[in-house]
Amino acid sequence: MPLKSMLQKAIQIATKAHESQFDKSGMPYIGHVMRVMEAGKTNDEKIVGVLHDIVEDTNWTFDKLEEEGFSTHIVDAIRCLTKTSEDEPYEEFIKRVQTNPLAVRVKINDLADNMDIRRFSAISDKDVERLRKYHKAHKRLTT
Repeated sequence: MPLKSMLQKAIQIATKAHESQFDKSGMPYIGHVMRVMEAGKTNDEKIVGVLHDIVEDTNWTFDKLEEEGFSTHIVDAIRCLTKTSEDEPYEEFIKRVQTNPLAVRVKINDLADNMDIRRFSAISDKDVERLRKYHKAHKRLTT
């Protein structure tokens, strides 16, 4: 299937899978993955961007993505962007992201969106803590 069609398929999958989810600001979660997708420079970055949370936050699996026709290259990047458990240390997660150049580019876009304080109606101490963590990871991935 052409890359353009795979992107359309990825958008459809993400829209359906995230339809009942909301972000920390109470906005539909699909907005986040669409912004990460839009920040992508290549079709691969866009596909991985829109699907980057699909396994972690929904009932989708890596096998199911492959069955839908997504290449190993795409699925491997999504695998690197998926936390293995709630208890996985964030540092270990970022180290895994660093092993895959496509995952790095998408994670940078993800972090940029997560750090956009315009999305917050108010910023709590917990938000500040999370923003510091994201900033540290962003710096690590971009230097």
